[in-house]
Amino acid sequence: MNKNKVILLFAFLLALSACKTQNQPSELNYMQNVEQIATEAVLKNSVTTIQKGDQLAIFITAKDMTVVKPFNQNYSSAEASQYSTPSTNAPAAQILDKSTAPIYQVDSNGEIDFPVLGKLSATGKTLVDFKDEIRDRVAVFVKNPSVSLKITNYKITVLGEVNNPGQYTVPDGQANVLNALGLAGDLTMYGKRNDILLVRNEEGRILKERINLMDANFINSPFYELKQNDVIYVSANETKEKTARLNPNTGTYIAIAGTIIGLAGIFITIFKK
Repeated sequence: MNKNKVILLFAFLLALSACKTQNQPSELNYMQNVEQIATEAVLKNSVTTIQKGDQLAIFITAKDMTVVKPFNQNYSSAEASQYSTPSTNAPAAQILDKSTAPIYQVDSNGEIDFPVLGKLSATGKTLVDFKDEIRDRVAVFVKNPSVSLKITNYKITVLGEVNNPGQYTVPDGQANVLNALGLAGDLTMYGKRNDILLVRNEEGRILKERINLMDANFINSPFYELKQNDVIYVSANETKEKTARLNPNTGTYIAIAGTIIGLAGIFITIFKK
């Protein structure tokens, strides 16, 4: 085969490879059909619900903080006087940053024991709904109360082929699959993007779901919004698996073999002369 034919053959193979690359969807691009369903997904309002074992930070405020003291466990009179001036109209969430909010753990019956109000059923309710319920019940005793509520022990775990695997605490108690992967530094180049495993413990039942990041429909899944103690595991793709099966000294062996073959070629050339 002459030199021109070799060049033409190389150009043909290069063009063929380029066409194949263009027609094949990239495994590094998430949600490739996002345009088709993004509008529908945005209209959905997925929210976190309270589960057994959740720890809830609940803080009640009002214009006169001494009036709401009975509703705030371990809240001292000195702290109350700090916010009892007529000018105190700050939202409960802002006051919460300046004091230690009482923590209530949701028991095995799905309830918390709240001062004055007694047992309150919490499981299955959204944070907003439960906050509104507490506010309405406190309003029977206090004029225009405000309520701050958040989950303090909301944790998720991300393992496998991500850049920073580990357990993460979500301060506002709300997270989804993409948030979790973002906290973990996203998938590595070896992460299998079309087969991510999510494991959830729901009332003692172990639920498993496979998530395909290549298909935007996964944001419509009931598993897209995460719950307390969810575990996400990113498997390795075929490239990583093949690499892992190789002997770590393979590269060295190949280099040595190449050197030997090169030297053998030199010796053959010399002896022919």
